[in-house]
Amino acid sequence: MSLDSAARTHPPAYPPPRSSATAVPEDYARLRAEQPVAEVTLPSGDTGYLVSRYEDARTVLSDPRCSRAATVRPGAPRLTAVPFEAGGLFTMDPPEHTRLRGLVSRAFTPRRVELMRPRLAGLATELADAMEEAGAPADLNESFAFPFPVAVICELLGVPYADRERFRRWSDAILSLTAHTPEEMRGHRDALLAYLQDLVTEKRRDPGDDLLSALITLRDTEADTEGEGDTDAEGEGGDGDGGNGLDEHELLTMAMTLLIAGHETTVGVLGTSVLTLLRHAGRMSLVPDDDQLATMVEELLRLNPIGDGGPLRVTTAPVEIAGCPVPAGSAVIASICSANHDEARFPSPAAFLPGRAPAHLAFGHGPHYCLGAPLARAELQIALRTLATRFPTLRLTTPPETLTLHTGLLVNRLTSLPVTWN
Repeated sequence: MSLDSAARTHPPAYPPPRSSATAVPEDYARLRAEQPVAEVTLPSGDTGYLVSRYEDARTVLSDPRCSRAATVRPGAPRLTAVPFEAGGLFTMDPPEHTRLRGLVSRAFTPRRVELMRPRLAGLATELADAMEEAGAPADLNESFAFPFPVAVICELLGVPYADRERFRRWSDAILSLTAHTPEEMRGHRDALLAYLQDLVTEKRRDPGDDLLSALITLRDTEADTEGEGDTDAEGEGGDGDGGNGLDEHELLTMAMTLLIAGHETTVGVLGTSVLTLLRHAGRMSLVPDDDQLATMVEELLRLNPIGDGGPLRVTTAPVEIAGCPVPAGSAVIASICSANHDEARFPSPAAFLPGRAPAHLAFGHGPHYCLGAPLARAELQIALRTLATRFPTLRLTTPPETLTLHTGLLVNRLTSLPVTWN
């Protein structure tokens, strides 16, 4: 299949425009039908390939030739003016990615998350208490959807919850497509890294019972072990040389990745999921008992895209996708947003069908499948159950068509979600 010559001359901008906060971009349906692999102009100004069908997106997410590590190589096409920090989970491929992922994966296993559920429920209850005490009306984003995931990841990592507004400012800039200048993006990223470096220094003096302290201990133990060995041989000794632990840069980048990814995606999808419920007859009464809640959350994850695409990949060899040849060194985006609305995989994709069998790509696929998926699922289940129990008459105070999403960000997040009850 050849690409349209006009598209080659003037590739449309990615991400495509959306008509409202409650609908996925209309262009995706046309692309799935007519041009499943389309050239697009990325926010950086570079050209890339957008993959819009479910099966093709799944292939891209698992094909080792579609590399994340290649995105930070010199001269590689970029999604944004300031790429993700090198040395982190977002910019590594196996086996390096497997090594880093293994260091933190135990904190996010389904079994570990089950043990966390009472504390998650306690945090959700505290926020619901404060929301009820403040009284209606309220902005659910500010009262609940933002502070709940932030409180969870801060407690898990051992980061001060009191600094949450700073995290929001830094995260928005780091996840910016077009909302910030390159200088702002670099400045906020450097500010967050400096903050985390200070926090690491504090935790080295006074470690706590948290994930960041555990990672610091692992890092320092590995460094001490390497220092005791023979450091003269090439490839041995020093930071990051062949050990199973972390070097200092990896430690800080890991902390930054977990802090940002650990709350940004859940903040967005929690707000849009509540909006989905409030737009349907029955509203919060649609939230089922716990044995059916997990299935409904999967449908909400499918219906409410975290963002328009998965993280950028760059091909390390020629790849053929849906019959289209993609040269080596090309930027490729698997649009999870589009894939989760593919009619070939999900009949009536725009419909909210709580009993639909889960098969979405909201958390990705393959070796980069979202590490925090079990925690995000638990947060969504607990948040929706808490809201439905405490505020069964929750409803919007403004027509849904007037609501808007933040623009120019990698994640979809409502600017506000005004609600009332009673």
